[in-house]
Amino acid sequence: MKIGIIGLGLIGGSMAKAISEKTEHTVYGYDINEETMFLAKMTRGIDEALNDSNIGECDLILVAVRPDYAIQWVKDNAEKIRKEAIVVDLCGVKRCVSEAIKPVAEEHGFRYIGGHPMAGKEVAGYNNATAHLFDGASMILTPDENTDLPLLETLRDLFYSLGFAKLTFSTPEEHDRIIAYTSQLAHIASNAYIKSPESQEQFGFSAGSFRDMTRVARLDENMWTVLMMDNVDFLSKQVDILIENLQEYQTALHERDADKLRALLKKGREMKESAGGR
Repeated sequence: MKIGIIGLGLIGGSMAKAISEKTEHTVYGYDINEETMFLAKMTRGIDEALNDSNIGECDLILVAVRPDYAIQWVKDNAEKIRKEAIVVDLCGVKRCVSEAIKPVAEEHGFRYIGGHPMAGKEVAGYNNATAHLFDGASMILTPDENTDLPLLETLRDLFYSLGFAKLTFSTPEEHDRIIAYTSQLAHIASNAYIKSPESQEQFGFSAGSFRDMTRVARLDENMWTVLMMDNVDFLSKQVDILIENLQEYQTALHERDADKLRALLKKGREMKESAGGR
């Protein structure tokens, strides 16, 4: 296949490197940053630059930029995309992107499906991209009534070849509801936690707990603001739930109620054990 990748940051760059290293597919890449394009060519992460003349050659296009940019790129380039080509956005929210791109795909005759690779790092950019970022990860896809089996088989074969261990199928709404908890709330909680005055005095007093709790506080505030505002209804509910839960711990501490605190901690441990996963 000829695969085009829009955006060569952490996710798009890792896709490019993984495809180039692990498959025989041809990779065309595009990034607005000229230095990134130079590095991608020099390190053979891409075979050629994606441009107006070869967009129409692509069998598959992966759009790995933030939601508003993804929507605009597809709209601006819809007439150049080959009919029957597959377009997959890799954005961290799905409702707003799917609602905008789906009618464009139907109008111009290419096939579209939403996607979200459940892998990442707290650092961004092509330099931090790796061909093995997706090893063992889950790839979420949001098929609809227009999605056929050959499309899913094509994507299954590709993503498994890149190291993904599982395909998870969801609706855009279910995706956004659950991701508000598993990803976006975690970034907010970490970002709020690090704002304690003691964070500047933790050297020599911290170990794994502090490192794990603060890892994703190191985020791209521009990208995450877009993602969170695009999912504000589900995310605000999760923030409310977290605040309610924290207030229970606060009450137990203020009241010096060891039994209540122990019960809260026990319930949390049991829910973690029953949830499983990483």
